Amino acid sequence: MNIDLISIPTDTHQLDGLLYTPEINSNSRNVAQLFHGNTMNFYTGCSKFLPPELISMGIASLAYNRRGHDILAIRNSRDVEGGALQLTSEAIADNSYAREWLLEKGYSSPICIGHSNGGVLATKHAATHQDTPALILLSAHIGGTKMLPIASSKGLFGANQFPEIIDIAKKMIAEGQEDKIIQMPGWYWITTPRSLLDLAENLPDLIEEASKINCPVLFIRGEKEPEDLYPTEAFKSECNAPVDVVIIEQSNHFYVGFEDLVIKVICNWLKTNKIIGT
Repeated sequence: MNIDLISIPTDTHQLDGLLYTPEINSNSRNVAQLFHGNTMNFYTGCSKFLPPELISMGIASLAYNRRGHDILAIRNSRDVEGGALQLTSEAIADNSYAREWLLEKGYSSPICIGHSNGGVLATKHAATHQDTPALILLSAHIGGTKMLPIASSKGLFGANQFPEIIDIAKKMIAEGQEDKIIQMPGWYWITTPRSLLDLAENLPDLIEEASKINCPVLFIRGEKEPEDLYPTEAFKSECNAPVDVVIIEQSNHFYVGFEDLVIKVICNWLKTNKIIGT
């Protein structure tokens, strides 16, 4: 396969990523758009291990960083960017920029594959773009205003200090310190007041978005993940389209050691549902 380092323009800085295409010239217009999880990037997780197998099926793959990639990063200056400053509106826009970039390259409307927070964003994306041929969710969380309280109860996003940290964030915003780095216990350890409140208030609601989906859905979850945070069955019951749920036994949120099984499940599902065209 060919792997090209690409850049996608936005209204601020570019999105970096990789476009995977067949080594032999192909007329196929099939492509998958890969949505990474919170603080991840285009070279980790499913964005890394899925493209080679998708290529073998004739599906090109775009793995790219949203502006909220990693926790903190710099580019060509010492201005900071990354997940600690991410905004939901910006993430949604980034995914639309990536889709338009693919369409301009001559690809069909992309298959959407999203992990964790990327799964919530992929669901919002598929609900917005009704020509999406298929949606594949890997441990998509509940989203909406429920996500942070549930996640913090499990030791993430401030853990037992979550209510206090929300109050601190509101006070800092009132004092004009919305982009000042603050620490919080539990992954992902550091954030900014504006980003934290945005995450608490503006995330798409996974179950609400489910009712707007009109394409086939595959929802994968690790057995070790709690159903209240990664609601496969609730999504299936509310979705406007067929949903296949697969639980990977003994797997955690990142499918460590089960990557090959996840690949097999996804590829078999794509074949069974005859997702790809010519």
